[in-house]
Amino acid sequence: MGVSARIKAAMEGSSWIRRMFEEGAELKARLGPEKVYDFTLGNPDLEPPPEFKEELVAAAQDPRPRLHAYMPNAGLPQTRVALAEHLGRIHGLPFQAEDVVLTCGAAGGLNVILKALLDPGEEVIIFAPYFPEYLFYADNHGGVPRVVETDGEFRLDLNRVEKALSPRTRAVIINSPNNPTGQIYDAESLKGLGQLLSRRRRGQGRPVYLVADEPYRRLVYDGAALPSIFAAYPHTLLATSFSKDLSIPGERLGYVAVSPRAAGWEELAAGMILANRILGFVNAPALMQRVVAGLTEVAVDITPYAARRRLLGEVLQQAGYEFFLPRGAFYFFPRAPGGDDLALMARLKQENILAVPGRGFGRPGYFRLAFCVPEKTIAAAAEGFARAREGL
Repeated sequence: MGVSARIKAAMEGSSWIRRMFEEGAELKARLGPEKVYDFTLGNPDLEPPPEFKEELVAAAQDPRPRLHAYMPNAGLPQTRVALAEHLGRIHGLPFQAEDVVLTCGAAGGLNVILKALLDPGEEVIIFAPYFPEYLFYADNHGGVPRVVETDGEFRLDLNRVEKALSPRTRAVIINSPNNPTGQIYDAESLKGLGQLLSRRRRGQGRPVYLVADEPYRRLVYDGAALPSIFAAYPHTLLATSFSKDLSIPGERLGYVAVSPRAAGWEELAAGMILANRILGFVNAPALMQRVVAGLTEVAVDITPYAARRRLLGEVLQQAGYEFFLPRGAFYFFPRAPGGDDLALMARLKQENILAVPGRGFGRPGYFRLAFCVPEKTIAAAAEGFARAREGL
């Protein structure tokens, strides 16, 4: 056996997203990419805003010496200052540079947070449907994922949360706007969650940390507002990235931030800086750190995403699918006709349509469609969606 039993088991049960993507690659090689309608990957296809490219060129041509040398493990001071000021404007709290750590994307940030927080056997509450890597991130650091279902419209169910809390609960991960559902958790439910966690702290003497994963914060539709997670609860940590709002996922740049109101915030920040180093990330890419320092208020124009959301909603509605209209991100998560998501995936594949079964996100009987694809792809798949629905 070339790999550990633990990794072998993880490989066998690993991401459906990648599995469907690989099947799609084979289908495209055989039929041609223009004849395959791939809705599997949440890979932003918009070009970065012009300001990004201007800053990138300027950073590359900067003649000052030692711009590519080692830096503090928390990141470049000027970038941390800029991000702290940005967070202060959004959340109305006195963030300082010391509260911010630059990471290799939000994924790196979440691993840094959990490395800093968890002792072996401690529990991490994760809401289903969930981003599947959360289970692995918790396991990476000795944590035990505890899955809690959301309701029929993918909203938080606080009664279920209360039943899931235990003396070993150390963190709750929340993802809003949500992947895979596009749901946004409202201020009232977040406040209720915060009150629930505050009561739990009074009972056991230490906080359960709320960990917010927010890479889709700026991808919201119909005037929806994303409530401040920091307003809901003092003991909050944020992980986010520039992948979606600047459309630069391949650059792997993100950051984590500790609420200035969090218990032990100084020790938490120091622990995450150490975790950043000993996990092997060491630093987020230096060039990108310099580029984004002046772009904290810049984001892609999401008008194309809004148009695709509208078009795919029309296609699904006309074909007879049941779905929740996403309020953010760039995913639909409809019900699978007949309740069998794998049967639907097979039927869609016959129409050269690629999607991801809901069981990969902890919710069998549904399926995910990423609409960060050209409108012509959505339009061309319309008849196939209808035929697949009729066939089931």
